[in-house]
Amino acid sequence: MAEASQNSNRKNSNETWLGSLLIAASAIAYSSAGFFTRLIDLDIWTVLFWRGWFAGLFIAAYVIWQNGRKTAVAVRAIGWRGLWIAFFSTFATICFLNALRLTSVAEVTIINATSPFITGLLAWLFLGERERWTTVMASLLAFAGIIIMFKPAAAAGHLTGNLLAFAMTISLAAMVVVLRHSRATSMLPATCLSAFLCSIVVWPIAHPGAASGMNFIYLVLFGTMQFGLGLLLLTIGTRHVTAIRSSLIGRLQIPLAPAWVWLGFGEVPSVATCIGGLIVVAAIASEALTKRFYAFLRPWLTRCRRFPSRGPAR
Repeated sequence: MAEASQNSNRKNSNETWLGSLLIAASAIAYSSAGFFTRLIDLDIWTVLFWRGWFAGLFIAAYVIWQNGRKTAVAVRAIGWRGLWIAFFSTFATICFLNALRLTSVAEVTIINATSPFITGLLAWLFLGERERWTTVMASLLAFAGIIIMFKPAAAAGHLTGNLLAFAMTISLAAMVVVLRHSRATSMLPATCLSAFLCSIVVWPIAHPGAASGMNFIYLVLFGTMQFGLGLLLLTIGTRHVTAIRSSLIGRLQIPLAPAWVWLGFGEVPSVATCIGGLIVVAAIASEALTKRFYAFLRPWLTRCRRFPSRGPAR
């Protein structure tokens, strides 16, 4: 019995690490958004149209490769929960785009940095997931680092934009919680649908025919390597880690984004951005190492509890 319990704990630990690595890789992919946005010389709506289209095709190709003749069965298996995932993802994109038009990037980023706490609250209310105190403290440390990076100004006159940013954050948190609730079923068809819905939403105001030459090649890379790959890895990884941990690791994209622009365009980030970014990375790394260290000690702690020390013989 004890050996079976240790094997189960070891398996859960390995799955948690796999999920963490997948979400970290997803954050790296997502962090390249600013790089591609600078690279492509087209209006934002046309960029978003083609990004969603190519991301949808990329994920669809993976779903077909994974399921083969059972692809239709996999699509039907997502049920209503899959439709909710697609809705939350698309709604978050709409809120995000409009928030950027009505408030500053810094304020949107700071509001979105509260995602681990909102995700953790929703996961506790609807799934009963309870997180370790070290993860909560790491989320607080990462939040402090993001504040240092962006130094948000007063929000006067930006109420509507900030409310949209908050709606985006809640929607993304809800999407993660539904993904966790549905972890027994692959929700990749749902995220594929959400990518196509993003294209449909911006279609009326986009100019798809304007994409040509190198811009079109960059759009293919933007849709597949940034949005498609990021969404695919996030969907798979969230099945293996708790909701708040998934959201915390996802914050890794915030300090990585300036690094992409620095490497590609020579824009040197400020000292505050570097310090804040290092704090975010340190928070995420310390949480991961603490969890790994505890998993390593767990068998020994269990053994010590089974064989308590005895007092001196009388």
